[in-house]
Amino acid sequence: MLGYLVRRILSMVPTLLITSALIFIIIQAPPGDYLSTYIAELESQGEAVDQEKIGFIRAQYGLDQPLYVQYLKWIGGLVQGDLGYSFEYSLPVNEVVGDRLSLTAIVSLATILFVWIVSFPIGVYSATHQYGVFDYLLTFIGFLGLAVPSFLLALVLLYFAHVQFGVSIGGLMDPGYIDQPWTWGKLQSVLAHLWVPVVVIGTSGTAGMIRRLRANLLDELQKQYYVTARAKGLPGWRALIKYPLRMSLNPFVSDIGSLLPEVVSGAVLVSVVMSLPTTGPMLLDALRSQDMYLAGSFLMFLAVLTVIGVFLSDILLAMLDPRIRLSGGATK
Repeated sequence: MLGYLVRRILSMVPTLLITSALIFIIIQAPPGDYLSTYIAELESQGEAVDQEKIGFIRAQYGLDQPLYVQYLKWIGGLVQGDLGYSFEYSLPVNEVVGDRLSLTAIVSLATILFVWIVSFPIGVYSATHQYGVFDYLLTFIGFLGLAVPSFLLALVLLYFAHVQFGVSIGGLMDPGYIDQPWTWGKLQSVLAHLWVPVVVIGTSGTAGMIRRLRANLLDELQKQYYVTARAKGLPGWRALIKYPLRMSLNPFVSDIGSLLPEVVSGAVLVSVVMSLPTTGPMLLDALRSQDMYLAGSFLMFLAVLTVIGVFLSDILLAMLDPRIRLSGGATK
C-alpha cells in the first residue's frame, strides 16, 4: 500500500505539469492578450490610448517576453503560492479569489453532501422495491431532475424562496454582509440562502446517482452469493448491507474524481443566473477578457481537484471492494 501511495503521489507531479502547460497554451491561443483587448475597447469608445503606458505595463508583467518565459514565471509563482496578477481587477489573484474560493468551497461541499444524502436512501429503496408504486414515482422524479435545465430550476426556486420565505433573490447572503468579515450573523445569512443553489446544482447529480445506484444494486441482488445467503436464512437487511450494498457503493466513491471539479465548474450558468459570488462567473469573465493569470489559476485549481479526487477515489475503492487490487495481476 505504501509503495502504491508513493507512486501515485509522484505521478501527480508530471500530470499537473502537463496540465499546466496545456492550460497556458489554450489561454494564449487566441490572438493578443488582455492589454490588446483593453486597447481595442478604449479605441471603440473613442478614448485615447497612451502607448508608452501600455508598453510599460507589458514590460512590467513580462507580456513582451516569449511564451515559454511567461509560462516558467507563472508556474514558478504557483509553486511558491503566488497565483500572479489579475489585470481585470488590478490586484494579485490571491486577493481577488480569496472570499470567492471560501464561498465556492461551502457551496461545493454542501452540494456533495446533498447528492449523497438524498440519492443513497432513494436508490436503495427503489432497488429493493422494484416496480412498486414508489419506484415508478421516484424514477419519474429522477428523469425529471435530469431533464429540467438547471437555470430554469434556479429561476423557479428563486421565486418560491422569495414568495414563501422572504429570502432575498440572488446571492449567498443579505446585501449588508457583502465584503464584510465573517461573523455569526453572516454565516447564518449564508446558510439561509444556501439551500436554493445547493438544490439547483445538486438535482441533476442526485438524479444520475440514484439511477446508477439502483442499477448496480439490482445487478448485485441477482448474483448467486446473495441468493445463497438468503436461501440459508440470512435476514434480508443483513444480507443486503453485508454484501450487495457494499459493492453498489462504487459509484459514490468513483465519482469523487469528477464530482469535485464538476460542482465547481459546472455551476457557472447557475451562478450567473443566481448572482452567486463564487468562482464560476469570475472564471467566465477572466476567459472572456483574456486575464491569463486569473483564468489559469482557476483552471489549475480544477486540475488539482481532479487529480486529488481521482487519487482519493482509487484508495477508497480498494478499501471498499475486495475485488480491486492495487497491484497488477489477477487474483485466484
